[in-house]
Amino acid sequence: MEFPDVVLFSVPLFILLMIVERVSYLFHRDDEELGYGAKDTATSLSMGLGSLGWDILWGFGTAAATLAVYNLTPWRIEFSWALLPLFLIAQDFCYYWSHRGHHVIRLLWASHVVHHSSTMFNLSTALRQTWTGFTSFLFYLPMVALGVSPLVVGFCGGINLVYQFWIHTERIGKMWGWYEFVFNTPSHHRVHHGSQGSYLDRNYGGIFIIWDRLFGSFAPETDRVVYGLTKNIETYNPLKVAYHEYAALAKDMWRAPWRYKFGYLVNKPGWSGQPALLHKRGEAFESASKS
Repeated sequence: MEFPDVVLFSVPLFILLMIVERVSYLFHRDDEELGYGAKDTATSLSMGLGSLGWDILWGFGTAAATLAVYNLTPWRIEFSWALLPLFLIAQDFCYYWSHRGHHVIRLLWASHVVHHSSTMFNLSTALRQTWTGFTSFLFYLPMVALGVSPLVVGFCGGINLVYQFWIHTERIGKMWGWYEFVFNTPSHHRVHHGSQGSYLDRNYGGIFIIWDRLFGSFAPETDRVVYGLTKNIETYNPLKVAYHEYAALAKDMWRAPWRYKFGYLVNKPGWSGQPALLHKRGEAFESASKS
């Protein structure tokens, strides 16, 4: 069964909504909202365009590995449109753990940090995507191992990505209580992009916020959100945005004693291997995770 490329088909809508959001600041300016910056937006768009090309390249390897798992499993869960909500829930559950893993494992964070590197928060921020997206596919293999076609997983992933576009905005406040309780919203996602200590590593859900409530990673929006990294990279160069954390990780591993080198890869960003030097993200430390 063939599925439409929902991300590709949504590109005109993305562009239209960004224009609408940008124009809205001209007619209804909120001094507390950051709005748009020309260089920041250009960087986000560059990262988004670059990610499309790199995803095609990485996709050959990840698709082959995923298909191999699918061919080896004896089970099959056939797709039907009536079951689409269940497939979306299952995919979003895997997305939650992928997203959480990309925040607490530094090697994975080196890929995901790109999305958090803007100090602004608008619809263009949604397009600031990694160029090393191959780090996510492992988290979806359980669905494939249970007999869900890789095509179905990819289709649901596209829907998940399109859903998350509109929640990257300051133009929408809190929504209806029942919706805020179950689904990811702009309010919840603003928290996720916050650099304050109380907002760090919170609200990982894609479509649903219920996973964060169940697994203890939920935080409501209370204080004004400060966006970006706890130590911002202060560059609009797409190459530096894409690879700066890999460079920092390599530097830390090179300098570390052998018994600590592997730890830098698998521990949380900010881990130093020496208890006296352990620190929270955001401290002005040379090997801080978000330098």
